[in-house]
Amino acid sequence: MQRNTVLKFVNPVLGLVVLSQLVTGALHGLLPRQVFETMHQVGGIAVAAAVLLHVLLNWNWVKATYFRRRPAPTP
Repeated sequence: MQRNTVLKFVNPVLGLVVLSQLVTGALHGLLPRQVFETMHQVGGIAVAAAVLLHVLLNWNWVKATYFRRRPAPTP
């Protein structure tokens, strides 16, 4: 499967799990404790996995943007 095809799946999933984390956090007092803990913990693991996959799939861009060598200043 091509990188862009995978990103078209990973990016919306990442957005949804981040949104889920925000909603469960905001509704913390309204949700039963067990429901909150399960949803928030599983969501946290899903966010971490999706972020890791997203960064790995975009690693060439990260390297080009943040790890490029800058020319030495001229005196």
